[in-house]
Amino acid sequence: MRKTTAALAALGAAVLGVLVPTGTANAATACDNAWHSLPAGSMAAYQHINCGGALLGRTPGDDSNWGNGQGAFQGSDTNRASSVLNAGTTHDTSWHAVQFFNGTGTDWAGGSSCLKRSEFYASNLTDDYFTSGHVINDAISSHRWVPESYCGGRFMT
Repeated sequence: MRKTTAALAALGAAVLGVLVPTGTANAATACDNAWHSLPAGSMAAYQHINCGGALLGRTPGDDSNWGNGQGAFQGSDTNRASSVLNAGTTHDTSWHAVQFFNGTGTDWAGGSSCLKRSEFYASNLTDDYFTSGHVINDAISSHRWVPESYCGGRFMT
């Protein structure tokens, strides 16, 4: 009788899990869908966590100032990203990471953090930090493609 009760309880929990999906699964689905629709070799940033809100921009190149009028990210895009994606390709094995900065300019100054190609996306930047110690959420001002060795061990989770 105990085995039957335990089996029925497990079955009920499994059915409930299918009927009531978790928020994490939904978040992963949104970012999975965004990543799969991203052109190969590109990176993208979204205004809200879980790849929600406005698509701020997407590009296969670098952008040294998300707040100016040039590049894929312009004007009010600076300091607004809450999730980022990396759909880099394997054709150039040395450029697997996108390095994000809280500063602007081609000197690539300020705190930084990277997103590896193998990680696909960081869906919630509220718990990630630049090397300067500042929270990444709503603080990205520029990015560039780099080898993972340029990241100094600082990667988004």
